[in-house]
Amino acid sequence: MEGIKEAIAYIAGLAVKAEKPEIVDINGRTYCTKDLRRYDAEHMAEPIKATTLTSLVDYIKESRDELRDRMIIQVVSATEVRLYSGLLAERERETLFVVNALLPRFEYGTEYDQETFLVSLQSCFAQSGEREAVAVLASNIVNTKAAEYSDDGTTQQATIRTGIVTKGDALVPNPVTLIPYRTFLEVEQPASDFIFRISEGRSGEPLFKLVAADGGLWKAQAVQNVKAYLVEQLADIPDRSQITIIA
Repeated sequence: MEGIKEAIAYIAGLAVKAEKPEIVDINGRTYCTKDLRRYDAEHMAEPIKATTLTSLVDYIKESRDELRDRMIIQVVSATEVRLYSGLLAERERETLFVVNALLPRFEYGTEYDQETFLVSLQSCFAQSGEREAVAVLASNIVNTKAAEYSDDGTTQQATIRTGIVTKGDALVPNPVTLIPYRTFLEVEQPASDFIFRISEGRSGEPLFKLVAADGGLWKAQAVQNVKAYLVEQLADIPDRSQITIIA
């Protein structure tokens, strides 16, 4: 039993030693065994968080005294923008402002029932001719069950047909070009191609889904649209050359 306690104490000691960072010199260069990061709450401000590009533009225009001599706006993605200070004396950048777009959510490749699909189509996609064409088709899909009977006095015969059919003629090109809300609402939303599919659920109800068919090309266009918006909105501020916008 005593040997087990010693083994446990030895292993615990190794764990404590492993947690302690060490400085090592190798071939004239200094290395640390841990990835250390300096945290100085007195000098580093917590970033302001918002959901619109307008809030970032207003901050830059109205809070000039909080900005550094050099600032960087990075369009990180179609849904995120960050405002950084230039290099500080300690060669670190300070994040002053973070914007994350607040957008309606639509699951591409996921099957929706008729009502949910129609509501999502109206709330998650900008109005366009092809959106309305998809909505018309989806709203006219029904599940039918028809029966035909015959009786010659001796035998009876029944034929039953079931399945998903349309109530009227409605043609939708496939793929269909739609404009989802996928980036900041202040900028133009990139259009993309989608494959529109209709299937039948276990209970016979119609199901609908949209599958993305552009390989994600919209992301690059959205980032450029966000950058163009910021360049335009900040064009008239004093010392515009002190702010670099990258995407």
